[in-house]
Amino acid sequence: MIMHLRRKLVAGNWKMNGSLAALAELGPIVEAAKAAGGVDVALCPPFTLIAPAVTRSGGLVIGAQDCHAHDSGAHTGCVSVAMLREAGARLVITGHSERRADQHETDAEVRAKAAAALKGGLTTIVCVGETDAERRAGNHVDIVSFMLGGSLPDDWEEGELVVAYEPVWGTRRYARISPAASATAATASGSSMGARSRPTMPRSCSPSPTSTAPWSAAPASPPPPSCPSSRPPPGVERGRSID
Repeated sequence: MIMHLRRKLVAGNWKMNGSLAALAELGPIVEAAKAAGGVDVALCPPFTLIAPAVTRSGGLVIGAQDCHAHDSGAHTGCVSVAMLREAGARLVITGHSERRADQHETDAEVRAKAAAALKGGLTTIVCVGETDAERRAGNHVDIVSFMLGGSLPDDWEEGELVVAYEPVWGTRRYARISPAASATAATASGSSMGARSRPTMPRSCSPSPTSTAPWSAAPASPPPPSCPSSRPPPGVERGRSID
């Protein structure tokens, strides 16, 4: 049984962009967020801007774009969940398609990061989504279901988990036009899926269809796919990277 918190989430991802001067944009963002009833709004700037963004946030949720699965250690260039919490972050993105592609993150690594973030008290976004080639081949539902099975943490006893359906073809082809175009493309895709909840279900079962995405409010969703198989669908390798 899953208790769903059916609230839309808009989480802006600044990626490797921004500066202290750019934080002046927070004012209008905060005002727009206050006017958006029934929608939670968050902003994920680069690591270096988290702490100063928190001081200017006006109550806006400030998050991070990634975290490490370990609390500490010899992991040059990485940031732990505790470090993010100390900087003031309340949310973190894991499994973004660009990290899966550019940093070759596997489903297992995403799952470990998500588990660490939930344990550390951060609202955790797990991103999944297919490429344009996979969608054209008609494998998108199997592929996304398999990614869910490999990326979602085993122990969901506490913490808030957000599954973000982030089709790579949508974010790369349409996000450069406008966030509204991205949302339209996702709605038209026919495979929007996800959940925002305090989940208690087994990792092997797919969530109920309340979708959210890092760049838009949730579009309407079709029925969820079946539980992912213990084996990947044809042409898909466990832990493969999205490109």
